[in-house]
Parts: sequence; C-alpha cells; structure tokens
Amino acid sequence: HKITASMFASNFIVKESHTTHTRGKDKLTKFAQSATIASGNTMENHFCSVCGTLMYRISSGYPGLLITRIGTIDDFNLMETKIKPRLEQYVKDRVAWCPGAAESKVRGFEAAGPLGQPFEKGAL
Repeated sequence: HKITASMFASNFIVKESHTTHTRGKDKLTKFAQSATIASGNTMENHFCSVCGTLMYRISSGYPGLLITRIGTIDDFNLMETKIKPRLEQYVKDRVAWCPGAAESKVRGFEAAGPLGQPFEKGAL
C-alpha cells in the first residue's frame, strides 16, 4: 500500500524485450528488496530520479517482464481499448466496502495469480 500511496495499484505486464525507452532511461534509479514481498522474490523498482515517479517494477520471480504503472501511459485511448484489467490480485486483502474488479468480469486471485502468463482465448 505504501508504494502506491493508496489501496490500489493499476499495472500492466509487458515483456522487457518489447519495451523501448524513448527518453529518460538515463534518469531512472533502481532500488531492490525482498523483505516485504510475500513470495520472497526480489522486487526491483525503477523510478525517475527527478520527480520520483515509479515507472515499473521487475520481479525475480517473473524474469523478462516489466510490471508497468498504467499512469505512465499518456494515451487515454489505449487505456480504454487495449490496456484493460484482466486479473485482480490479492483479493483476500481487499477491503469489504470495495467490490473490486469482479463486476467487470475480471478474474480474481487470492495471491499473485498467473502474472505474465497469457490467458486462453475466451477465458475472460
């Protein structure tokens, strides 16, 4: 909760090999730790050294994948059309007053779920 300053984090997963930094990569700072990660994996945070914005995370448990913040995308149309929630993680920790993403027919998982793994066609 502290890393998002809220109860929610909206992320999308992208292969690192499919990612291009168009600018600012030289301004990214890394910080890694495993003490507060439930799986025990190491989570490496990449954030802007100028403004402090967390751009993406890399988990040792999911090599080759970037856990990117949706807010780093400037194109609202992409968020409306392509970057839609496909899963909700850690539903066991959701507060009672929040219905979660299930109302949108998004699959919920008690813990991490199949992070970075493609869903079968028609499974959503």
